[in-house]
Amino acid sequence: MIDLKKITSRGQNATSLLGLALDGSRLEGVWLKRAGDSLQVAGSFAVTLALDPLTAAPELVGREIRNHLDAAEIRERRCVVALPLKWALVAQTKLPQLAEADVAGFLQLEAERGFPSDIATLITATSRSKSATGEEQATFIGMPRGHINALEATLRAAGLKPEGFALGITALQRPAADAALALTIGESHVGLQITQGGGISLLRALEGAIENTGGRHTLHPDLIARETRITLGQLPDAVRTSLRRVRVFGPRELAQQLADELDRRVSPMGLAVEVVSRYNAKEFGLAIPADVTVTAAFSLAAEKLSGHAAALDFLPPKVSQYQQLMARYGTGKLRKVGLIAGGVVALVVGAFLVQQLFLWRYQSRWADMKTKVTELETTQAKIKQYRPWFDESARSLSILRQLTQAFPEDGVVTAKTIEVREGNLVTCTGTARDMNSLLTMRKKLSESGNVADVKLSRIQGKSPMQFTFDFRWVEGGAHAN
Repeated sequence: MIDLKKITSRGQNATSLLGLALDGSRLEGVWLKRAGDSLQVAGSFAVTLALDPLTAAPELVGREIRNHLDAAEIRERRCVVALPLKWALVAQTKLPQLAEADVAGFLQLEAERGFPSDIATLITATSRSKSATGEEQATFIGMPRGHINALEATLRAAGLKPEGFALGITALQRPAADAALALTIGESHVGLQITQGGGISLLRALEGAIENTGGRHTLHPDLIARETRITLGQLPDAVRTSLRRVRVFGPRELAQQLADELDRRVSPMGLAVEVVSRYNAKEFGLAIPADVTVTAAFSLAAEKLSGHAAALDFLPPKVSQYQQLMARYGTGKLRKVGLIAGGVVALVVGAFLVQQLFLWRYQSRWADMKTKVTELETTQAKIKQYRPWFDESARSLSILRQLTQAFPEDGVVTAKTIEVREGNLVTCTGTARDMNSLLTMRKKLSESGNVADVKLSRIQGKSPMQFTFDFRWVEGGAHAN
């Protein structure tokens, strides 16, 4: 049996990789190379895109990105991409006591029920965590499939080969056994993540926490501190009591400003706040240059080059139909599968042959009757064309007469179109000089003997105003059954 995990694994032995981080219109990139047990930065860039990757044509955005890569002299094609947290939809559920074989089915049902949109429109990933009391929880993260497809098309147009999509905040603060609260300062929002028990317990994007005015970012630490305290207050006791540290990621000046504000608010709760500005020397199991700035692009690329799988990956596995066939049937059954496939092909060809024989027969019969059918269709078309004029009861003329008597003679209310449907449902459009004239005409029409259910369905403009009204024509009087 062929292992699909081996088929779908990508870049396990890579020695060079481009890490990208997209946040709004901001795109950062770091080109990393692995030499033995150390990482080296071969190039980097940080730009503001003029075109939106989600709405602009992929070819145009791809060309813009390629120009930035060429300007930075980055030649690497393989890349991993850190996605903004504000794209993500998040749902959660508690895991009951189930056999491990039943967990996948349970999580699938819970994910379908938890997201506010059709799960088929999302690319999902699941993170499971366990509290100190042994209670298990699953967090579902869904990325809009349209966003991922648009971004993937843009990257391929730029000559890049995406090998992974992950959340930037998760790349900066990987889930671990120790509980931690991470805050990341982005282009237009602040991401909040709580990890504990080997998984993600909570994900939030704090909108409105940052204002971008003319390229200058203004942080609102009061709002972030308030939302952080509210979030902590909503956590289960087992998770809240296990938290001991708050880690802040982002531009140093803004990160320090936020850390100082948070320290005053959460230190009474036993939480220590730190600004993460440098990597641990062995954080990825590889030596890292001392002067490297902590970014999601670097973290994601370093994680990949060190052989660690991303905590959440939103790039669907690319498995060909041939690989699926091989994985399903195995080598020992290929002959049997070939015979079955040949039989299926023979049946399909036979079915098409029989269908063609029937088509030839019916085409011959059609050629014999085509002239008569054409004459009949012409006659029917003429009947349909002149049928509305034939009405033995002269109902249409009666309706027109009643409408004519209701409209004023001085022309303050005039009709443009009159439509009679099903013999007694009438729709009339026209213009009126003012509302009083229109209402007077409507009242006069309503008091007619054969008119019922007069309704004004549309009034537009003032003077003149356009109107549409409907009524029902009743033979024998409006009160007739």
